[in-house]
Amino acid sequence: MRRILSIAALAAALSACGNQEQQAAPPPPEVGVLTVQPTTVALEQDVSGRLAAFRTADVRARVPGVLERRVYTEGTDVREGDVLFIIDPAQLQASLGAAQGQQAQAQAQYTNAKVAADRARQIAPTNFISKSDLDNALANERSAEAALQAARSAVQTAQINLGYATVRAPISGRAGKQQVTEGALVGQGDVTLLTTIDQIDPLYINFQMSAADFNRIRALPLDRENAGQVQIILGDGSVYEQPATMDFSGNVIDPNTGNVQLRASLPNPDGRLLPGSFVSLRANMGQQSGVFQVPQAAVLRDAQSAYVYVVGEGDAVVRKNVRTDRAANGQWIIGEGLAAGDRVIVSGVQKATPEAVVSPVPWQPSTAPAAAAPAVDGQPPIADGSAPQDVGNAQDTTTEPMLTPDVKQATPAPTEAQD
Repeated sequence: MRRILSIAALAAALSACGNQEQQAAPPPPEVGVLTVQPTTVALEQDVSGRLAAFRTADVRARVPGVLERRVYTEGTDVREGDVLFIIDPAQLQASLGAAQGQQAQAQAQYTNAKVAADRARQIAPTNFISKSDLDNALANERSAEAALQAARSAVQTAQINLGYATVRAPISGRAGKQQVTEGALVGQGDVTLLTTIDQIDPLYINFQMSAADFNRIRALPLDRENAGQVQIILGDGSVYEQPATMDFSGNVIDPNTGNVQLRASLPNPDGRLLPGSFVSLRANMGQQSGVFQVPQAAVLRDAQSAYVYVVGEGDAVVRKNVRTDRAANGQWIIGEGLAAGDRVIVSGVQKATPEAVVSPVPWQPSTAPAAAAPAVDGQPPIADGSAPQDVGNAQDTTTEPMLTPDVKQATPAPTEAQD
């Protein structure tokens, strides 16, 4: 009888243990999922560039002479045709007078030769002049006419040189520093540099792109309707209000750097930006359609490829290999590997394994800072949200504070005796 009772008691105990194990079985892990849909995103490339003047003109002395004075103010804007320098014109005026005198002499010789030639033409039919005299008269007329034409050209050249004594701005822009002081001899043997004018509205932005990125972008099927727009980010992080437009793309790869030269044109109406400055650019290369945006935390990598975990049928985890085109604003742009409606695991990725069952919940971006942990056993909360130490197991490493003469140690209040 006792044997039967013992067997019954043992069976009851085993049954109770089995029920406890079934009740203690953990539920499927909870993961945050994001349902993805194909979208269209702008393909933007972040690069750095350098500003350059739209046009640069060197103002040089084109005739020899002594520089008399500077007319413009250094560092100010000038317009095309404005007077910048005056070179002593005395020698040039004398050259012009000599050329005009030679022209008058050539004019007189031509007039005399023409009269003689006309007379020879009139009497030639009457045989009162020989054939040789007629030919000589006509030849003298032609020689005098050529000499007159040369004299006129000399006068024109002297007038042009005299005009060069007044140095004018070849283009509109900002005039630079004077390179030669007054009283210096300029233009003697070479064209002396007087100053430089830079046109800074608009500006050019010269930048480079690696050949790999350049070829990859060219190979993508992009909608290039709005391609070529460039956004300028200044040194303080602000965005320049005027957009730039790409107007040049090189077709040769620099063998030294492996980069392709690009250029954009930037309006600069207030002259705030100056040539030579470095700026950051965000170039729009076109619109990419049919891609997926996935938070970077959801994308994993191994030796094979990049991949994500997707919640499939029956809430089972499925691995999907993906192709990541680029990162933008904390997200990966996925070009291949996903389908519309896929539930991508974003949070709790470490809990997911292929073919395991999970409990999916909508993923919400975490933007709020971690809250302070509540007080435990009268201890103050910890600011970083970590749990306080177990005071029962912690070793007391504090030391008795030193008492100053002005601070007296408080006497603890007596407590009632315990039974």
